[in-house]
Amino acid sequence: MPTLDRRFAEKFLAAIDDYEAYGVHELFNEWWATAPKDVIEKYAAAIETHPEQGPLAAQRWFAPPPNLDSLEKCAPGTLGAAYWRFILENKLSEQLAAGYRSMHEQFKGAKKLERMPGVLQYKVLRGYQTHDIHHVLTGYAPDPIGEISLQAFGLAQNNFPYAGMWMAVVTAHMTFINPDLIQPALDGISDGWRFGRAAKNIQLVRFEDEFDRPLQDIQAEFGLTRKRLQAA
Repeated sequence: MPTLDRRFAEKFLAAIDDYEAYGVHELFNEWWATAPKDVIEKYAAAIETHPEQGPLAAQRWFAPPPNLDSLEKCAPGTLGAAYWRFILENKLSEQLAAGYRSMHEQFKGAKKLERMPGVLQYKVLRGYQTHDIHHVLTGYAPDPIGEISLQAFGLAQNNFPYAGMWMAVVTAHMTFINPDLIQPALDGISDGWRFGRAAKNIQLVRFEDEFDRPLQDIQAEFGLTRKRLQAA
């Protein structure tokens, strides 16, 4: 039976202690060197055999870097206009994906990702491109509860270790470090999980090609129109 490597477990504990000081994005990249082979294969197969995500992943398509000037010109009510407003109002960086890719390449250069399948490398890099678009589509706010809700939504749509690590870290942190987090965190996780299970797949979808479409039309198409969990 696969077991958790004890050297990696120390890093896992560091994330549980303070996931702002040692983030899941770092933990995720450290895991592959000691991850059980059959577990890696199951995560890769979860994408490759998925009826919608498999063909999208096979394309290995990446969107060009977002251009705020172009997004500003999108008509009111469109996905592009909502995305532009989301970035500006929350003072977010449109270069989120570029920043993660830089860290990814550093781990890769250090030969820590040699056992990470290409489809999973693509999934995480593409995921950083669509992360804030998914916030807009699902209605989850970019606050701690909104973030864990969105991770649970993604995990409900496909088994992916990055999202699973977020569940493991947050639930361990609330249990052993901060019990005040139990109710809001589990509300967010359960809401995201149910919402993700009920909605159509939005993982790896080329929403950047849909910026000029009405946001409400896209949400209706993918089953994202129900009332979402509000920020606690």
